[in-house]
Amino acid sequence: MNKILIIDDDPTICIMLQGLLNKKGYETEIAFSANEGLKKFSSFKANLVISDFRLPDINGLDLLKQIKSLNPHIPVIIMTSYAEIRTAVNAIKLGAYEYVTKPLNPEEILVLIKSAIEKSKTVEKVDKVKKIEFIRGKSPNSVQIDQYINLVAPTDMSVIIEGESGTGKEIVARRIHEASARKDKNFVAVDCGALSNELAGSELFGHNKGAFTGAISDKKGQFEHAKGGTLFLDEIGNLSYEIQIKLLRAIQERKIRQLGSNDDIDTDVRILVATNEDLIKEVNNSNFREDLYHRLNEFKISVPALRDRKEDIKLFADNFLQLSNQELNKNITEFSEEFIQKLKAYNWPGNLRELRNVIRRALLLSTGERVETSALPPEILHYQETSSVDNSTTDLKLLQASTERDKIINTLKEVNNNKSKAARLLNIDRKTLYTKMKQYGIEG
Repeated sequence: MNKILIIDDDPTICIMLQGLLNKKGYETEIAFSANEGLKKFSSFKANLVISDFRLPDINGLDLLKQIKSLNPHIPVIIMTSYAEIRTAVNAIKLGAYEYVTKPLNPEEILVLIKSAIEKSKTVEKVDKVKKIEFIRGKSPNSVQIDQYINLVAPTDMSVIIEGESGTGKEIVARRIHEASARKDKNFVAVDCGALSNELAGSELFGHNKGAFTGAISDKKGQFEHAKGGTLFLDEIGNLSYEIQIKLLRAIQERKIRQLGSNDDIDTDVRILVATNEDLIKEVNNSNFREDLYHRLNEFKISVPALRDRKEDIKLFADNFLQLSNQELNKNITEFSEEFIQKLKAYNWPGNLRELRNVIRRALLLSTGERVETSALPPEILHYQETSSVDNSTTDLKLLQASTERDKIINTLKEVNNNKSKAARLLNIDRKTLYTKMKQYGIEG
């Protein structure tokens, strides 16, 4: 039975809500002040809180902050007799599920409550699933990564995380954040590879209304969203030279300036970056600023490819088995020995990301309690270490369709899965590359 805590200094509202909710099968508790509500919240273990905005001791927004600090997943519905838009916006920003005005509509409040509880349970389940992804390998390479994370996390040093696409660089970044003094603040991840030069400045630093065509309102950048926490910049090498200059200033001076503004904004973030490129080579080729590289390179962690830590494959596969069981509502207990041997023999160009997708697909196809080799995709089931494809040309437009898949895979390997470079070598645009990767089932 779902439990609902009602906090309001008006006994009439409390009794009315309690009667309505009890009839619908909810268990309820009533509190007439914020402090009383907080005491009951800890003991009652509510699934949802309905609170008045105006309380005799503190207002509903301050109460909302305290409840969210105790349980970030708990949905909170704020109600008030005063239909103030600003208050509504602040409530939503602070994590309120919804904001309603009195007099309450019984049908509306029941729909909101049902929706809020269902959503919170889904979010909590996803968070539990995410925790499984933080599995630690036992190979020497994996043990060294753990040691580096434990060393650097308590500091405020910037970190470059190197590795091929799909090796788990963002997971390493999140582990650094969660083991740091900033763990209670935001972890904000930005995929620099997905940002055009025009959008990168706005996304990172924000913009003022009218700063450019389409800027119809002010927008905070990710530096502001990450204030006090950690900003993770994935595929850092894809940022333009102009944005690199602004990023360097933001790191050195701890100040940013929104597009279209003349005012500086103080910022306090820890910078973690990831790359699948050789940044030193990019510096030597004048594609990446040397001063920015040295500013970011206070500490470096290299995440090895899955093929270089094959003794971890069984451990990771078992981990993804649990993950996929939860996602697919399955209860499969193990893999056949032949299945695991096939996994260990494969080259894994897509690394952990590819392994997770293979395990999910295998579970989806499996009907018994054990996963057999028949559930493997053909490229793994019939994998051979050598390839007979002629690699003399990198122009994709000159190749026949039968060799495109191998050519794309080989080119991605050559450039450490950097999509922009691969697209240039293959003489296609990045969008076409993604389309063909999807067409041929290429992970990355």
